[in-house]
Formats: sequence, C-alpha cells, structure tokens
Amino acid sequence: MTILLLWRISTQSAEPDQLGPIAKPSCETHCGDVSIPYPFGIGPSSSCYMYDWFEIHCDNSTSPHKPFLRVAKLEVLNISIEGTLLVKNPVTFFFYRRKTPLAPNLTGSPFLYSQKYNRFTSVSCGFFALVRSYRDERVVGGCMSTCDKSAETAHNHGCIGINCCQTTLPQYLSVIETQIKSESEESSTSGNDRMLTRYNYAFLVEQDWFRNNLSNFRDVKDMDSVPVVLEWRLSLENMNIYNVTSSTYNRSRLQCFCPPGFQGSPYLLQPCQDIDECKGPNMCPAHGRSHIGMLNFGGPTTCENFAGGHTCYSNTTGVACDYYGTGFVSCYLYGKRRWLPLTSRIKTILLGLGMGLGLLLLFLGAWYGAWHVYKVIKKRKDFKRKEIFFKRNGGLLLEKQLSSGEHNVEKVKLFKSKELEKSTDNFNINRILGQGAQGTVYKGMLTDGRIVAVKKSKIVDEGKLSEFINEVVILSQINHRNVVKILGCCLETEVPILVYEFIPNGTLSQYIQGKIEECSLTWKMRIRIATEIAGALFYLHGAASFPIFHRDIKSSNILLDENYRAKVADFGTSRSIATDQTHLTTLVNGTFGYLDPEYFQSNRFTEKSDVYSFGVVLVELLTGQKPIFAIAGSQEEDYTSLATYFITSMQEHRLFDVVDARVLKEGSETEIRIFANLARMCLNLNGRNRPTMREVTAELEALQISQKHL
Repeated sequence: MTILLLWRISTQSAEPDQLGPIAKPSCETHCGDVSIPYPFGIGPSSSCYMYDWFEIHCDNSTSPHKPFLRVAKLEVLNISIEGTLLVKNPVTFFFYRRKTPLAPNLTGSPFLYSQKYNRFTSVSCGFFALVRSYRDERVVGGCMSTCDKSAETAHNHGCIGINCCQTTLPQYLSVIETQIKSESEESSTSGNDRMLTRYNYAFLVEQDWFRNNLSNFRDVKDMDSVPVVLEWRLSLENMNIYNVTSSTYNRSRLQCFCPPGFQGSPYLLQPCQDIDECKGPNMCPAHGRSHIGMLNFGGPTTCENFAGGHTCYSNTTGVACDYYGTGFVSCYLYGKRRWLPLTSRIKTILLGLGMGLGLLLLFLGAWYGAWHVYKVIKKRKDFKRKEIFFKRNGGLLLEKQLSSGEHNVEKVKLFKSKELEKSTDNFNINRILGQGAQGTVYKGMLTDGRIVAVKKSKIVDEGKLSEFINEVVILSQINHRNVVKILGCCLETEVPILVYEFIPNGTLSQYIQGKIEECSLTWKMRIRIATEIAGALFYLHGAASFPIFHRDIKSSNILLDENYRAKVADFGTSRSIATDQTHLTTLVNGTFGYLDPEYFQSNRFTEKSDVYSFGVVLVELLTGQKPIFAIAGSQEEDYTSLATYFITSMQEHRLFDVVDARVLKEGSETEIRIFANLARMCLNLNGRNRPTMREVTAELEALQISQKHL
C-alpha cells in the first residue's frame, strides 16, 4: 500500500560549499574585511556598481582597508544582500565644546534608517531629546530620562531611563536632526546637575551593538560615531529588471532574492544556483523515524539532491521523504528500483481489472482514516495551543484574583477567540478605532447585536502581564456611569484581548484640538464634562470598595458617548490600594505634560497626583491648547509645558490672553476666573496644598448650579 503525507516543518539548510560570485567579473569583491556584493561595487569602473549611491570607495591608507559610501560619505561595516547595511553614523554632542558632524541627508537615495534594528538613545539629565525630520521640521520622536547623580559612575545596568533613555523612531526616515530642550531654564543651570550635564549627547545606534559592546552607556562620550543599520532597496528608475524573483517595497522600489533552496546574488545576470543539501552534514537520519515522526525509515538512509530540495530514502523499508527549501516535506513508499508517482499509482488502481475496485475502496478507507486522525490531532493541538496562550496571558493570575475575595469583582465573561474574530471581521484594519501604547482598539458587533470595543493588547512578554490583568480586575469592580464598563476578555489568543462597551463619539482631546469639526464644545459642555470627570475620580479615590489611583489621566483617555457624556478609560497602569495606604512607590509611569512633578522626583504616587493631571485637563478645556505645545510668535519653535505656561500667565495677570476664543465669547468673567483658579489649585507644585477630588467636584457642581440660575 502506498501512503502520501504532506506536513509543514522547519528544516535546516545545508551549508553551501560556495556561495557563487558576489560581484561582476573583473570587479573587486572585498575592501579590507568587508565583502562588497553587487549591486554595490568598488570604482572607478561604473559597471561594477548599479548606480552612484551604491559606489564604494576603498580607503587604502588604513590597515585594514576601510570601505565608504562615496556619495553619502559613510564608513561601511557590513553589507547584507538581504537589504541591510551597517554604517558608522555620527554622535550629536550638546553643551560641550566639540564639533559634531551632521548625519548625511539620504533623501533621494535607496537608503532609509531602519526602524526594526535601531534605537534612538539620549545620554542626558533633565532634558528632552527630540528627533526632527529636518526636511519638513516635524518632531518624529524623542525621550527624557530622570536624573540620578549617584548612578553616573555606577555599574552599567543598561539604558533604563536613569541618565539615559531609549526609544524607537518611525519608519521611512531618510534624514534626521537631533535637538535637546530643557523642561525649564532652571533644570539646565542648577549647580546640583552640572556634573550630570557635562556630557549630553544623543545618537541613533544598532540595538544589539549598544547592548553587547558597552560596559557603560557613558563610554560613547569618547566616540565620534556608532554603528547604525540602513535598509536599502533598488530604484526601478535606475535599473533594468531581468528574470528575478522580487517583492515590492513600494511602487518605485524593490528587493530581489533567490527562491528557497537556491543561493547566489539575484542582482547579477545569471540564475540562482541550487543548494546541494546532500553535501551538508546529517541531512538524513541514519536510523529511526523520519523528521515528521509518521513513517519509520527502519535502517540506513541515502540522500539525493534535486532542484530546490533533497530526498532521504531507505532501500530497506522503501520509505522516502522529499524535503523542500520552503519547509514542506512529502513522505511516501516507493518501488524497490524506481519511483512511482502518485498519479501512476492511481491510474494503476483504476485500470486494474481484478483488484481495482477493492484497492480503490481500501485507499479511500485509509485516506478517510488518516484524515480523521489528522483532524483529531489538529483539534488537540489547537486546544493545547489555546491552553498555553491562556496560561501565558495571565489566565491563572486572573482566576486567582477573581477567586481571592480581595476584590468585589463582578462576573467577567471569557469570550471565545472565534466569536471576537467574527465580530471584528478578523480584526480588519477598517475596524480600528484607535491605537496606543497598550494596544489597538477595534469596533465589533457581538452575536446578540451589541456594538462593542475590542482592545487587542500589544503585551506579549510575561513582565507586563500584571498590567493587563490589573486592568481587568480594576474595571470589573468599578460601577460608575462616567467610567467605561468592561464586558469581558479573551485569553486563548496569542495576545490578550479586552471587550468594553462601545463609546461612539471619540476622545475629549479630539474635540479640544478641533479635530472633529461636526461638534464644537460649548462653555456649558466643558463645565459639565469637567464635572463628570471629577465625579468619576472622586468615586475612584474614595467611593469605590478599594481606593483606585488612575495614574494616566489625560484628555485622550476621556471618551464621549452618544450624549457627549464623559467616560474615563484606559486603566492599564492603574492601581488599587488598601484603605490604610496613602501612596504607591513605583517606577515613573504616565504621559509628559500630565505628570505630577512630585511623583516624577520621588516615585511616590498619591491621589493628589491624579488631581494634578486633572488640573492639566481643566487647562486644556479652558485654553484649547495641547499639554506640550509650541509658543506662537517665537522666532524658533519653542515647546513648553501648558501647565507652566498657564500658571505664569495667571501670575502676570494675562489669564484672558490664553483663554480659548469660544470660552471668552460664551462664559462670564466670573465663571472663567472660578474655573481658572480651581485649575491653578490643582496644579500646585506642593501636593499637600492641592484640593481633593471631592472638593474639586463640589466646586464644579456649584459652578454648574450657578450657570443654571443665570
């Protein structure tokens, strides 16, 4: 009986004896220790490289010789035919008498700074390190680190936000400029920080090099440049396309590669060469079962190469397996002296006179049995996979939280993955409502017709699972009309998923900044929304069974329902505490512009820290400005904190110069002053002098009542 089985597995490619030519004939293949594959090439002959951006200048004055991109003037450390390039990129120094070369402008070149392999790193204290795409002067990224003088000479624990910070940059950047800005004038001139700010510098760096080659991040102060990864693709306008396999980068760029099981440079005018896997070690097992564990070779095996893969077979048992470079394997039985293709065997069965019908029925029975076994195995495998995901996504931790009795938690529904996939059209990008640091939110419709918001978390590492489970537990014990209600979660998928009630009218920040033109917030609506947010925070701080600190109050975390009522959302970083506790000691977590200065300095988060963040939201409602914004009319765009700017304006009696035009038109002077004074009290630098959310709620409710009487 003949058996045909198809199974997808991961295989190891044999080491090829020779990669074949990497450069054109009569062209140099190396400069020093660096290989130069085509389309890159060493001049002076222009036929050795595809076009000018790929020309390599080999500096023979050094030992070993060093290659440089002639046009970009960057030293090359490594070239990968897969589409990456490792080069030396300059370090930008600040507040130090040292000339800093500018990073080259790669606009119009085939090179882009790699988002995947690079990290933007800033070594500074008390400054914002900003990255601009100076082609259009946009801020495209940045970070800020906390100050710790004692940690400057301590043993290196990595760039974790103390005197050093790291972040990723957007894709498709070809030109960048680094700037540094102080949060206030005092932070850059104080005596205590002079030593920490002696060396302030920033750089884009290949993440593995930074992690593996530095004993301390301050060692970079003695370097002029660090390794950076560029991604390169070909431009269709500057080349002729021959018979190569390609995948498009965009409409004008492409990357070429050899098919699985083949090797060589696809950019040269010659076909890719087949890899002879049989020349590699241990490509076929000598005894025992085949790689997929379904058929037994039962003795010594022989390897036979074919284009794109190889075959392992045993003359003892007649078992053979074809291994393909794509990762697929086909195992079957064959005749002692010649191969019998499946089509030949079927024809033999169909044309056989005596045994034809019996063999056909036998074959169908075997096929049905194998298919049934496959379905059972697949079902068990899927069940096991979901079980693993459930445990990895914190299912056991959630069950422990729900059964511990420490929280008054309502029943949380555990949704099935198929139900949520169906409700969101397999998480279609057209269903995306918003994206943030915690995950992506999709609009979905359940089988009972309810519209819901489905949050697919980005959390995949176990270190952050507690934040996800924390959000489930905290939201489950909250029952307030101005707090988003959680309906359930799904933990049997690769990343955890939360299901909330659907809030249709977007975020408060979108209305404040005028991004939603259909509805403009009136002065009366602003007071009502502020009162509703304050009431929700008062409930969280004192009326809930366990006091809850939100820890990330901001206008983008306030949603508006169909009646434009406020709903507080995003409890991923929130914490509930025992009734006898007054604060939490944690790593600083939050959003710049909303962070309590006391919390930033001491890592001690109290209920007054939420009050400070709410004060920033009040100022946003009053002025219509962003929490970090550029001052209008300045010769250069200077970014400042809205809270600091607002307090300064009130001290200089310029309150009505910063108030939003619609507020000035609709609100009375008395109402505006009451609202502004309440915001100023919330923004007091001394947390003890700030009002409680109960007092804030009472003030806003009184303001609402006075409006109604008027």
